[in-house]
Amino acid sequence: MARLGKELWQKTASVKTVATKLMSLHPEVPSIQAYRYAAGLSQDQAALRYNEVTGHQTTLGGTTINAWETWARSRGAGSPPTFSSLLVLAEAYGRGPLGVAAENISPSDLISEAYERLPPEDQISLKRFTARTSEFPHPAMGRAVNVDRQIGTQSQVIGPDFNLVAPTVDYGNPEICAFSLPNPQPGNLLDLNWETFGFGIERLTRQIKNLGRRLEIDICFGVNEAGLVMATFLASAQFSRCSIGYLRCNKVRDSITLDPTSSYPEAGEAPSILICDFEVKHADVVGIIASEVRRRYPGALLYFAVFGAMTKGSELEVASFDDLTGAQIMRAAGFSAVFIAATMSPPGIEPPLELR
Repeated sequence: MARLGKELWQKTASVKTVATKLMSLHPEVPSIQAYRYAAGLSQDQAALRYNEVTGHQTTLGGTTINAWETWARSRGAGSPPTFSSLLVLAEAYGRGPLGVAAENISPSDLISEAYERLPPEDQISLKRFTARTSEFPHPAMGRAVNVDRQIGTQSQVIGPDFNLVAPTVDYGNPEICAFSLPNPQPGNLLDLNWETFGFGIERLTRQIKNLGRRLEIDICFGVNEAGLVMATFLASAQFSRCSIGYLRCNKVRDSITLDPTSSYPEAGEAPSILICDFEVKHADVVGIIASEVRRRYPGALLYFAVFGAMTKGSELEVASFDDLTGAQIMRAAGFSAVFIAATMSPPGIEPPLELR
């Protein structure tokens, strides 16, 4: 892979371009590893380059590089790089296979799919560093399909519509119409404005209406604050102001627990429940939530509405539901139907006002 990365770099002279290409060809390769391949380095060579960048004030070894890549690749293994280490590594890989280039690589690019698993302090440092050093203005610079898609004072542009076959009820309409959210700054979270957020909720409402039969919901559950906003709008606009529940998730290492402040409305026997979440990535959050909701509401029929679903590759207009990173997770949760407003690329999207 390192040899291939070097060959591709000779054609493009860009580590970032090659890393993106490698991740597209090999979705199982985490970004931090893809960037090393793009720089044409083995783990030991990457460690030597790292020490060169620090003026040999460090004595990093290949085992540390391996630990970082193992952490990015799988949960519960390896160890995360610190913010300072990511800064050094970004410069090291930016020098390219020959060690003489000076490509600007953001440290966020290196951990795009594993950003949320960094310690909170490093997440904050990365976010502020990226905000200070970004060369692009904040408004998104995706491609628009018509003037109506350029919405709001921030002129955030969203991608075109596309149809996706998703799990649905028996004899229901399996096709949902979603839209893509192009990110002009790969490796950075895409901050959404309120207009885009509202547009996504409207898209979910339209999908629910086109299910093929009227969907009666007894409870709309919101996962954390962003999901609660979604649940509130959908309950009011689509489900005759049905009861609203709240599921507050707390991270515990690489898993989650539901906070005691979560709210579970009363319901009759075998209720129909819609769970609303802001985004679905790699973590099996929805599986844990679905199990808990079924435990509290025996015989419940569960439906799932998500604003943003992450794709496995760089292409956002996916041809198949299984091209989403969370496809297997959503299937395993056994939802009666799944609704998706938009697709996104790593590391994901940020709701307005950073709702959690």
